[in-house]
Amino acid sequence: MESTEWHAERMRMPAAGWLATAVTAVVAAGLSNFGDLRWWRVSISVVILVAPLVGAWWLGRLPVRVVERGGEVWLHVDDAKLPMSAVERVEALDPVAYSDALGVALHPLAFVVQRPWIRRGVRIVLNDPEDPTPYWVVSSRNPERLREALAARAPAETV
Repeated sequence: MESTEWHAERMRMPAAGWLATAVTAVVAAGLSNFGDLRWWRVSISVVILVAPLVGAWWLGRLPVRVVERGGEVWLHVDDAKLPMSAVERVEALDPVAYSDALGVALHPLAFVVQRPWIRRGVRIVLNDPEDPTPYWVVSSRNPERLREALAARAPAETV
């Protein structure tokens, strides 16, 4: 089955986040053994050094893609997939609206994929009566471009 990708981004951590993670990991690893070089303390220090770096990579690997496959447009956020046929509208959120959408205004059944280092995103309101999820809130470095990619390929009533 042929597919076309209309939008793709990853939620990678910025350089400042990597620097803070690396400094914290080095300090924690250094303090974990206080200069005692017994093999088991050194092993623990290596784990303490590597674990935050692997965790930061893991959090930043998450892809957001808009893909057309078999005549239908899908939004892929990591392993979650949403067909545009189930979407009522897509809203690009500026930093204030995004913060509000993740705060007290957040519906308890909403599907949320966010990273704290990304301050903007989109809200995708669903129209599927079978799905209890009212909407998705997804982080995006360029929510306008993501919204345009979804809206340009969505059914005519979706925008």
